[in-house]
Amino acid sequence: MKNGFEDLEVWKKSHELTLEIYRLTNEFPKEERFRLIDQLCRSASSIPANIAEGKGRYHKNEFKHFLYVARGSLEETKYHLILAKDLGYIENEKFNELIKLIQQTGKMLNGLIKSL
Repeated sequence: MKNGFEDLEVWKKSHELTLEIYRLTNEFPKEERFRLIDQLCRSASSIPANIAEGKGRYHKNEFKHFLYVARGSLEETKYHLILAKDLGYIENEKFNELIKLIQQTGKMLNGLIKSL
């Protein structure tokens, strides 16, 4: 679909982040299934989901609102990654890679918000 949410670079980047987090959490201890894994996957998938929902709205202000929600979910995801690293579930190299993706996504979100 031309001009759909799938065409937004920020959606692509946030979807990439979400996929990386889903793959990563497969390696977490099973006892974290309904705790950290669930929280991390939900907050990560909320980012591209809110971008998609906002893009589907008719008014720029509504789109902007959903971008703000996506940015909040991005920060929540960052916290959960810090927690997972501090608990020893993520190696430093992988953590740094994911934080870089978060920073890139955040810059893209901020740019899109400012453009509306």
